[in-house]
Amino acid sequence: METPGTPSGQEQPGGPPPSLPPADWTTQPATPPPPAGWPPPPPASAGPAPGWRYGGFWRRLVAYIVDAIIVGIVLGVLLSPLTRTVVVTDGGVTVNYGASGLQTLLSAVYFIALWTLRGQTIGMMLLGLRVVRQSDGGPIDFVTALIRYVMLIVGFAVILLGVIWVAFDGRKRGWHDMVAKTYVIRPA
Repeated sequence: METPGTPSGQEQPGGPPPSLPPADWTTQPATPPPPAGWPPPPPASAGPAPGWRYGGFWRRLVAYIVDAIIVGIVLGVLLSPLTRTVVVTDGGVTVNYGASGLQTLLSAVYFIALWTLRGQTIGMMLLGLRVVRQSDGGPIDFVTALIRYVMLIVGFAVILLGVIWVAFDGRKRGWHDMVAKTYVIRPA
């Protein structure tokens, strides 16, 4: 219906211009949920992907304490015959450093294997944390887990500074996360 003074083929005032999409064009299609085991990658400029949050300092600390207790109990049982070679004399204490090296090796195997195979240690499972690649949010590989573990040891060795860094970083990353290019995330 044309109104007087309106040329043929033009819309009346109040209606959308013919070049614009329909009125519901602002509705975005629903985004599919993330895959069952892994979230989409966290954006570099914002927080992690929708439905996920960065794993904070206290949650990660409790997870590490749980892991340390588990590793300590397992290693205590497995290595008890080897650690009985400690000798106390008048001059001091003699310790079997071979057992200490084996403890370090078995601890590394625990963390690296679980990060690689499951993306989380037992302590992380209990607290809903997961280690993912920074680039795409996928599971980390053996080399990344190895780098992450070595840098975790370095972070502990430097007066715990590399680990405490998690509390002050915007994305809750320690030095080991930054070097290995990983995030620790949890469901929101």
